[in-house]
Amino acid sequence: MIELLFWIALTGSIYSYFIYPFLLRLSPKRLANQGTASEFQPNVSLIVTAHNEENRIVKKLENCLAIDYPALEIIVASDASSDDTDRIVQGYAEQGVILARAEERKGKEYAQLQAIKAAKGEILVFSDVATDIPPEALQKMVAYFRDSTIGAVSSEDRFITRDGNVAGEGAYVKYEMWLRRLESERAGLVGLSGSFFAARKEVCREWDIAAPSDFNTALNCASQALVAVSAPDVLGYYQDVADSKKEYERKLRTIIRGLTALERHPEVLNPMRYGWFSFQVISHKLMRWAVPWFLLLLFIVSLPMAGRGGLYGVLLFGQLVFYGAVLLAYLKPALQDNRYLKIPYFFIQVNLAIAHATIRFLTGTRMTVWTPSKR
Repeated sequence: MIELLFWIALTGSIYSYFIYPFLLRLSPKRLANQGTASEFQPNVSLIVTAHNEENRIVKKLENCLAIDYPALEIIVASDASSDDTDRIVQGYAEQGVILARAEERKGKEYAQLQAIKAAKGEILVFSDVATDIPPEALQKMVAYFRDSTIGAVSSEDRFITRDGNVAGEGAYVKYEMWLRRLESERAGLVGLSGSFFAARKEVCREWDIAAPSDFNTALNCASQALVAVSAPDVLGYYQDVADSKKEYERKLRTIIRGLTALERHPEVLNPMRYGWFSFQVISHKLMRWAVPWFLLLLFIVSLPMAGRGGLYGVLLFGQLVFYGAVLLAYLKPALQDNRYLKIPYFFIQVNLAIAHATIRFLTGTRMTVWTPSKR
């Protein structure tokens, strides 16, 4: 029995990160259905979600107005802002900016819903205040919709350092972007970049205000036999969260909201209804959220199994070295940027956040109301 638990724990620990991508590589790619590029320029509504952003909304609006796209409709979805955000937005009315205010603060998705109702565009683009959009980005993003099977398009994120430079991609970010491209070429993304993505308006008609819009949009695509894809040539730039504690809180919010989405839409886990998309949701989301518990089980059962020697002893030794290195980085923060310790430390940090968020979710915590992270 304990040997069976060992192999279940080991498989569960590595499945989402290693076995799942391998299975994706073996699966057939989706066939594109490209339309003609000539005169493909649908009406676009850019929806910017804001809550008490008086210090950053001017910069964001100027960024939006500089975007190179004809007759772009710009809508600010104010989540019942109580500062000067709405007044500042109204000052841009002569430049065509529309204010869609949610009179009650019910969360980001509820504010977005008010803007969706007001939008006239065939394609809706969603962005956060903190995200800087390059002038040519919408032209590139909209071009993907020539493929009639595509329902939504996600940008790729880029971090800006405090001195204004683009931060180099770490190994983890590169891995995530590679995995998203694999999913994009099969049944589509299971979650978009919440800070900058686009969708056909019909995809947004069923808008669950209690589920994250990035997941909700991918689910709506699958429901309509469409796919959500990643656009490597469409970038959104934003500064990382300044306070590491705030970044940890952001991870907690993201995971709790993701768990809430699956709680509200358990049907997405049914492969008889959603096919390969369900397999991707289970593998990328559910199995990854289970990793900290598989890791804990693996360590516990490795202790008695190590006495058998061979592979069992090697794996226990490897775990001790791995966790010891992370502990050393925790005790000596200067080592956290060490090339050999950076990834293990980040990996454990992420899984601690997953475990913490799961416990909070199971004890009743839900997060609908949205507070933007300070950057």
